[in-house]
Amino acid sequence: MPIAVGSQAPAFTLKSKTDAGLVDVSLAANLGQKNTVILFFPLAFTGVCTQEMCDITSGLSQYASLGADVIAISVDSPFAQEAWAKQHKIGIRIGSDLNKTVTDAYGVRFPMLAGVGDTSARAAFVVDKNGVVQYAEQTPTPKDLPNFEAIKAVLAGLK
Repeated sequence: MPIAVGSQAPAFTLKSKTDAGLVDVSLAANLGQKNTVILFFPLAFTGVCTQEMCDITSGLSQYASLGADVIAISVDSPFAQEAWAKQHKIGIRIGSDLNKTVTDAYGVRFPMLAGVGDTSARAAFVVDKNGVVQYAEQTPTPKDLPNFEAIKAVLAGLK
């Protein structure tokens, strides 16, 4: 069960692989400055996840105009995430939750995806500048996408 709207968002610092090497991706970097959309997805190099992140990449300016930063999180290694992002021209910062600590903190672990192991569920959170969860959604199945119109509506109300 995902954490509830109105609760304090769990802090996190994850690793992301860039051309500059491993860098930190953290919620704290946005606190007090901008709202954050956190998108959990099961696995890189899968059809629905690739389409979701490509669509979000093409619409990043919409989120920026709503005063929000987007951070994606999966249980893949930062090296796999980087290769996937480069192959598909994904421009979102992606954090590696290899140990599933952030996935568990947000309550969105998906057990035994396709019989291969636990991953993050597909889920979305809007965290305001003060670190309070303003929107929380875990989709019914990994094939379902979050309600991005509802996410944008919440962001518009936070401006």
